[in-house]
Amino acid sequence: MRFAFHPRLLLLAALLLFLAGPADRLLAHGEGAHQWTDSEEAILKGLWIGSLPDKPASPSNRFADDPAAAALGRQFFFDKRFSGNSEVSCGTCHRPEYAFTDNLPRAHGMGFTERRTMPLAGAAWFNWLFWDGRKDSLWSQALGPIESSVEHGISRVFAVKVIMENYREDYEAIFGPLPTFVKLGRVLARPDMTDPEAYKAWINIPHEDRDKVNMVYANFGKAVGAYVRTIVPGPARFDDYVQALLEGRAQDLPRIFSDDEAEGLRLFIGKAKCTNCHVGPLLTNSGFHNLGIAKKGEGGDRGRADGIIAVLADPFNCLGKYSDAQPRQCGELRFIDTGTEKYVGAFKTPTLRNVTERPPFMHAGQFKTIREVLEFYSRSRNPELGHGGLTGEEMEALEAFLGTLNGPIRALGE
Repeated sequence: MRFAFHPRLLLLAALLLFLAGPADRLLAHGEGAHQWTDSEEAILKGLWIGSLPDKPASPSNRFADDPAAAALGRQFFFDKRFSGNSEVSCGTCHRPEYAFTDNLPRAHGMGFTERRTMPLAGAAWFNWLFWDGRKDSLWSQALGPIESSVEHGISRVFAVKVIMENYREDYEAIFGPLPTFVKLGRVLARPDMTDPEAYKAWINIPHEDRDKVNMVYANFGKAVGAYVRTIVPGPARFDDYVQALLEGRAQDLPRIFSDDEAEGLRLFIGKAKCTNCHVGPLLTNSGFHNLGIAKKGEGGDRGRADGIIAVLADPFNCLGKYSDAQPRQCGELRFIDTGTEKYVGAFKTPTLRNVTERPPFMHAGQFKTIREVLEFYSRSRNPELGHGGLTGEEMEALEAFLGTLNGPIRALGE
């Protein structure tokens, strides 16, 4: 039996085959380089700052959202008296003009650290702080640099004395009366067993007074943490672009983005696979990844592997005596992945907000430019990190897009 097809039926069949392609082809919005499918638009909405949820609660710090505590924390943050040479403050490394980082490969306080300064914008949304996640709250994070010999270079006793001599009234208005000490001891006293003199001075302080020192020291951190919670990213040009797309203002898209920037964005969410790690409105999964650039062997930076050990042992963690949280509120710490060996050489994925304003890049400033970073990723053989063998033109487009992520950083007093 022979079948004959009417020409109109053949035309209809061809049309149906065409329509059987990707459904998104029928759902594209915009024109040319600025044409986006519904699925792409959904991805972009997830990266848009308008999708950023409210700040999560900070149960271990009951002063986290206290305006008075934040105001006092801001004073602490920029006060150079909290340093061994009266020249270093938190603001020395977290400079507002550099998106609350600095422009150095490694942070420099009293000396040089082994890693570079991490950005603070949006830190209120992070569960783990520092490149290795060795702190689980903003307030406990603020305490670490104080007793670091290469950062502030002082002790918790020194910090308490600065508060008693300069901030008594403001402190007591928030946290209640400063304690009376039987024997506060030497200003170098701190529980650091690697420094025998400082440790001996700490042990010589009566146990009850040591607890009082720790309480005031924790409150110092809680005030600084309240201030740092106010440091948030504002809308960048990228967010203006996505908002125009979401509002159906396709005619505005070419005015906000160049064709190269739009192509870079398309690569970012597609071929370049950047959203494997840089997701959500803060453009980070807050995870820890080994990029293969940490120094290997003895003396190398073990990253998250050591961070896990440190946060579990930290007396100022969420489960510690100086936390305001109930144990059930410390889920991240209670259920932390303790498999340290798989995290050797892994470091936290930083936010890409304002990324081009804060060179150099990576945890120890290994790359001077964004282009060097992109070339490194393009060469990587790690399937999780490889960026799809980008061409030179594609890397230029991707770099152009990354420049659209720069926006104002908002903070109390700025």
